[in-house]
Amino acid sequence: MEKPMTQEMNNTMSIIDGALTGHTPRLGKEETGTVTAMGGGIVHADGLPGASYLEVMEFPDGSLGMVFNLEPEDTAIVLFDNNPGFRIGDRVKRTGRLLDVPVGGGLLGRVIDPLGRPRDGKGVIRASERIPVERTAPPIMERLPVTVPLQTGIAVIDALIPIGRGQRQLILGDRQTGKTAIALDTIINQKDTGVVSVYCAIRQRSAAVSGVIKDLENHDVMDRSIVVVSTGDDTPGLSFAAPYAAASIAEYFMHRGRDVLVVYDDLTKHSRAYREISLLLRRPPAREAYPGDIFYIHSRLLERSTHLKKELGGGSMTALPICETQAENISAYIPTNLISITDGQIYHSPSLFQEGVLPAVDIGKSVSRVGGKTQLRAYRHVAGDLRLAYSQFMELESFSRFGTRLDEKTMKTLEHGKRVREILKQDRYSPLSVTQQIIILLAVKENMLDDIPLTDIREVKTEITGMARDEFGSLDEVFNRGSDLMEDMEKKIIDAIRYLLENFQTKGGHGTDPGD
Repeated sequence: MEKPMTQEMNNTMSIIDGALTGHTPRLGKEETGTVTAMGGGIVHADGLPGASYLEVMEFPDGSLGMVFNLEPEDTAIVLFDNNPGFRIGDRVKRTGRLLDVPVGGGLLGRVIDPLGRPRDGKGVIRASERIPVERTAPPIMERLPVTVPLQTGIAVIDALIPIGRGQRQLILGDRQTGKTAIALDTIINQKDTGVVSVYCAIRQRSAAVSGVIKDLENHDVMDRSIVVVSTGDDTPGLSFAAPYAAASIAEYFMHRGRDVLVVYDDLTKHSRAYREISLLLRRPPAREAYPGDIFYIHSRLLERSTHLKKELGGGSMTALPICETQAENISAYIPTNLISITDGQIYHSPSLFQEGVLPAVDIGKSVSRVGGKTQLRAYRHVAGDLRLAYSQFMELESFSRFGTRLDEKTMKTLEHGKRVREILKQDRYSPLSVTQQIIILLAVKENMLDDIPLTDIREVKTEITGMARDEFGSLDEVFNRGSDLMEDMEKKIIDAIRYLLENFQTKGGHGTDPGD
């Protein structure tokens, strides 16, 4: 005779019955492979016949990677995480999705990695959707001409090498010459313009990235910015994906009618990450051991920057890629590739940097192939001939160092050029408004500073820009609408400058001209 079931057994059976009643079995297929080799951030697997290029793969410990090589008997996967917790013989599973990144307004003010994982300790990212990091650039018929300037707040750039919204302007030079400083000043100057900024750090030191984030926070622009980070400690695969993820994040805002500025800092390190991956995958090396498609990885990235038609949103994406040169060699492989892809370059000269000419922009080697068409009309009035005159001054100054006796006209040209150089010097984190730049350049154009001792020029510049802010600040809106510098307006400004200079000279200034 069977023993009666206890109450506990009855409860257990009813729970099991309920679970079985509410369960509907689902059928599905899952494709998995086997890890056959691993090392250097690369995993080789077999048994994945349906895998796609750039598809995300998942390993038993939760690590992620993306497919980078597809061969009949082998699938090469580039890892995103260091120190994986799996081994040869373990299973690898297809996820069925291509590498993507979260996008949306919830990313503003956040620091993320190229996969969209937070790196700022502020919790989960609230994203609108996820979109692939690799996307086709808009075709020509979907683009509009670049017509609106992107003001950097840096006089030497806005006046002589202007940038337009939708342009790709390369910043290049030797290390430690102020390339990142130019990009950060440009981001800071977008504080009240409505432009969304995306800063992408590629294989940067953690301390350097922390400094950038702190600068953005100190100048109250972090809430309008997104920082995508890949540090030197990350895998080559994560570094390779970083700029493409940043471009996709920027494209989300562009397709919704916003103007976006994206900084890639820097593409030299990105090239090295791709070279490392390619060599580990035993792809044939070409010049400087880079793979043969090194040009294509940057062209398909930078071609995504554009100005869209109004029916497609009307937004724009301006790219400021940064490139590091060695020993001022701008004819090296990667710099020449990027120069040929972009719409101009801003070259930083180490010699100018050592002389204290900051920003150390070499006017002779810098050019903007698009921005001149977008430059505000008032700039053309006050700085139309300044670029050529300044370049001639630099050549003349080099010639004068040989000790040749110079005539009076040449001496006046040299003295005027030295004052132009002082005027174009600018401290970090001190952007100038359009009106301030126009007024100080007008003083240069009218030779009103030629009698001021060279050591007093910076103080005079501070006085003039302060006067421009206090007395002519309302002209910013006028100039930004594209208005020229009217004759009556110009006369009024010249009178104000003359009055300020007379008072300055009456007080005696604070310096003496070394030539006196």
